[in-house]
Amino acid sequence: MALIFFRSADRRVQLPDGQFDMEYDYIIVGAGSAGATLASRLSEDSNARVLLLEAGGLPDVLSSVPLFSAELQLTKYDWAFKTVPQEAACFGQKGRRSLWPRGKGLGGTSLMNYMLYIRGNPRDYDKWAEHGARGWSWQEVFPYFLKSEDNRDPLYAFNGYHGIGGPQTVETPPYISPLGYAFVAAGMSLGYLNIDLNGPHQTGFSVPQGTIRNGRRCSVSNAYIEPALRRKNLNILLQAHVTKILFDNRRWARGVQFLHKGLPRVVFARKEIILSAGTINTPQILMLSGIGPRNHLERLGIPVIANLPVGNNLHDHVGASGMHFLIDQPVSIIPLRFTSPNIVQNFFIHGKGPLTMLGGVEGLGFIKTEFSNSSDDYPDAEIHFISSSPSSDGGKTIRRVQGVGERLWKQVYEPYLYRDSFSMYPVLLRPKSRGYVKLRSTDPHDPPVINPRYLTHPNDIRTLVEAMKISIDVGQSEPFRQFKAKMFETVFPGCERFRVLSDRYLECVARTYTITIYHPVGTCKMGDPSDPSTVVDSELRVKHVKGLRVVDASIMPTIVSGNTNAPVIMIAEKAADLIKGIQMFVTEDGSKR
Repeated sequence: MALIFFRSADRRVQLPDGQFDMEYDYIIVGAGSAGATLASRLSEDSNARVLLLEAGGLPDVLSSVPLFSAELQLTKYDWAFKTVPQEAACFGQKGRRSLWPRGKGLGGTSLMNYMLYIRGNPRDYDKWAEHGARGWSWQEVFPYFLKSEDNRDPLYAFNGYHGIGGPQTVETPPYISPLGYAFVAAGMSLGYLNIDLNGPHQTGFSVPQGTIRNGRRCSVSNAYIEPALRRKNLNILLQAHVTKILFDNRRWARGVQFLHKGLPRVVFARKEIILSAGTINTPQILMLSGIGPRNHLERLGIPVIANLPVGNNLHDHVGASGMHFLIDQPVSIIPLRFTSPNIVQNFFIHGKGPLTMLGGVEGLGFIKTEFSNSSDDYPDAEIHFISSSPSSDGGKTIRRVQGVGERLWKQVYEPYLYRDSFSMYPVLLRPKSRGYVKLRSTDPHDPPVINPRYLTHPNDIRTLVEAMKISIDVGQSEPFRQFKAKMFETVFPGCERFRVLSDRYLECVARTYTITIYHPVGTCKMGDPSDPSTVVDSELRVKHVKGLRVVDASIMPTIVSGNTNAPVIMIAEKAADLIKGIQMFVTEDGSKR
């Protein structure tokens, strides 16, 4: 048997390579946060034979370093998607496009995300259930968050809102800079509480917890796949690019067509095929297989098996750059500082030091703008606090991976290269703008058309401007005065005609440097089967066909009010029980059954 090896967060792991049978009980497409979780849970049944197909390869040591999240974008671990030119956003980015990294490899996007462990607001899930996704209320999904989690911080682990002993390790980063503490203090100075962001209240500020283990990234590959590698009933096939689902004449999904190392292959499923390829790749595969909007498929000459709104309802946590502050102390993230042998050695031997920072995100603030109900614990914006700015690395990484245009770079950021600074990135938690994913052609290697239609709904820009104003207040508050924090004075191109920091100016900034927080969802909407806008039912079964489910972020009817990795793992945990026919709930005393 051929073996290939990769270095996990804690040890060297071996994985059988290149061998697979012609038939399995379950075939899972995509080894990301959902697919890896599903493969592990379904293979717990020794009588079920499971095949996990992944288009990418194995992670390398760079992916284990939390601070280097952005470095993995536009590499072999990234599908490197781009949106179409935006009509109302991204004016200062190259081609008016947003770069959309999506993970490609064993672990999917959990190999390259910023590891922030946030579940969202309970009301998000109750709304899912109220609008037809029966079984997905907060009370019904909460047990699966607990099941997946192994929280190792005693300040959080035993407060009744966290799980202990699950596969996915969650920890507070071992290194927090003075800026991280100042951010939390700044929020408190404005009346916000310092809270457990996954506790009883969501409105507030905190240093976030992340999916790390002993200071290193703990991807779903580390959490779910490694413990399952010795199971003889689980096969994992890498460099397997799925191109089509095969149906019989009764519309039953029977097989998967894929390219393995460039050669065409087919494998068959006795029970189910499960698409966990993500919000972009899953609708692409469905449409290539004949499941999607009839008019769109017929224009491309694809025989229609099921006329469903696949690819619609695309939305994302959209935000704004531009809230950058210079400081007078050497406490921010300047990458040149972190290459010394002592810092590297401290990380790899002890799991300590600044390399353990969650992609540089040292604080999260869930805030309420004037457009939210002040009496409700339902914040409508989230501030991502990063102890650096796009100038900090001299233009080597952030400029490249966010597609910053030449004029924007030279006018706003070039004057501050390698200067100590910090940034606030406010994002909309529940944007109203909706876009779509469509096929560009029938070639599975041709990236699909991606159009989030950022900031096309008028409410989005109004809310975002208010969130930007709160972010500026945070940066100018007393706790940051000890660093003599001062906003960048450069003016954004195209915004010169507006008074600096006026509402019109901030709107112009948001539309000029529009950011994704990498949370696309919704393209295979879950809900009541009688609802014409849905693609899957409440058990995640694709409508009008048999033997096919979708289990990933694409099934979210509406985006959750927080970062999406933990909810996607929850979705997969619940889906595994749906497939097994198991029901779990929380009793009144908080215990799981």
